[in-house]
Amino acid sequence: MTRTALEMFRFDNSFVRDLPGLYQWWQAESVTNPTPVVVNAALATELGLDPEVLSAPDGIRALLADPAPAGAEPVALAYAGHQFGSYSPRLGDGRALLLGEMITPDGQRLDVHLKGSGRTPFARGGDGRAALGPMLREYLMGEAMHALGVPTTRALAVIATGEDVRRETTLPGAVLVRVASSHIRVGTFQFAAATGDLDLLSALATHTIARHYPSIASSSTPTFALFEQVLTVQADLVARWMTWGFIHGVLNTDNVTISGETIDYGPCAFMDRYDQATVFSSIDHGGRYAFGNQPGITQWNLARFAETLLALMAADAGVDPEAMVEPASEVLGTFSDVFSERWHAHMLHRVGLDDSADARTLVADLVAMAQAHQLDLTMAVRALVDVADGDTRAWEHATLGADDAEQWVHRWQSLARVDAGAMRGRTPVYVPRNHEVERVLAAATDGDITPFMQVLDALTSPFDVTAGAEALATPGPDAPGYRTFCGT
Repeated sequence: MTRTALEMFRFDNSFVRDLPGLYQWWQAESVTNPTPVVVNAALATELGLDPEVLSAPDGIRALLADPAPAGAEPVALAYAGHQFGSYSPRLGDGRALLLGEMITPDGQRLDVHLKGSGRTPFARGGDGRAALGPMLREYLMGEAMHALGVPTTRALAVIATGEDVRRETTLPGAVLVRVASSHIRVGTFQFAAATGDLDLLSALATHTIARHYPSIASSSTPTFALFEQVLTVQADLVARWMTWGFIHGVLNTDNVTISGETIDYGPCAFMDRYDQATVFSSIDHGGRYAFGNQPGITQWNLARFAETLLALMAADAGVDPEAMVEPASEVLGTFSDVFSERWHAHMLHRVGLDDSADARTLVADLVAMAQAHQLDLTMAVRALVDVADGDTRAWEHATLGADDAEQWVHRWQSLARVDAGAMRGRTPVYVPRNHEVERVLAAATDGDITPFMQVLDALTSPFDVTAGAEALATPGPDAPGYRTFCGT
């Protein structure tokens, strides 16, 4: 293997250095015939990596840690979590490894993480492998979310292993290589707190603050400030999801990042027809993580986060932990207001309105109209580009000729302060449409990656019209009972 491939990352592994007890050393399993399916050349360039080296056989082997690149220290991360409301004290990376933390040319610290790299001590009976389709889904969704301005983990590569995995059927195996600001989760804090080791929990909080919120390090009550910061970024994240009609599908505490990034695109999907009760996840039988439940569930998850911090908050303040319950609850109680402010800000920007009481009423009425008529909100809002140009036909089509739509658009015209050009940069033509996502994943599983790359190209430039991408601009055919799956 060339020296270039082994040394392409600049690793400095602070999590491993600072937090023994929250991981286990482990090695990725070797695969017989690794082949790059898709390599994110744009992201690689941003990270100061050479896409050609990354895509070459030596680079692919380095990404798979076979052998590990210089400075990598592969570990399986430990965390706990509430899954569908039930607490699991020991989850962790059952089929994943943190290779290390790379330092980008601009000084950014990012985790490099493998998914589908084999069984670890946290595998809980799983095979440790991943199928190609779900790994490509995560790649596609992450890049689409990034293009829409949503904080997210991102895929650096999907690599076919040349080996089959068994799910409902036999499927081609793959490994996802992704990057993130970190993989510290609410579940990481739950695991640390459950050990009863206050020094470990304190070290985790100190590490997290230094890594993600250094401005609060000098606070007299840094742990309390950490809770406030995480509440704010999570409220903003979910507000962004709701703006675009995204449903995470499995919003357990182990899938809630402290950084405020979207993580683990399993049974996720975008709504075509607006309905707050929409559920796509095959395992969400009770609708716990339905589209409209996401803010409330996030607040519930943050309550679990607060519980892990009470002892540290108390130590900072020099009081008994019970004394911190009320002030922590007061902060938790602000979630709805913070979420509402962020949601209004994102929606108002999207539809080209300045903030005012009338504008807020207008966006609320838009959502109510979308709910009442099961409208495709992406298509309806994009039609405002034409309205700004004096043509209401696309709006009438998108709103199904609803009586209240005509009145709404007249109100919008009286308040809007942007032209058609500005509107084009605020609302996308394309979001991942379920029928198209399923089509290209099926084709890729059968060996044809071309449709996937075509859809990826459109979704990474969602505000621009792309020839041949018309199917991403409109809802797909009604598919009663459409379900998405975790892929584990």
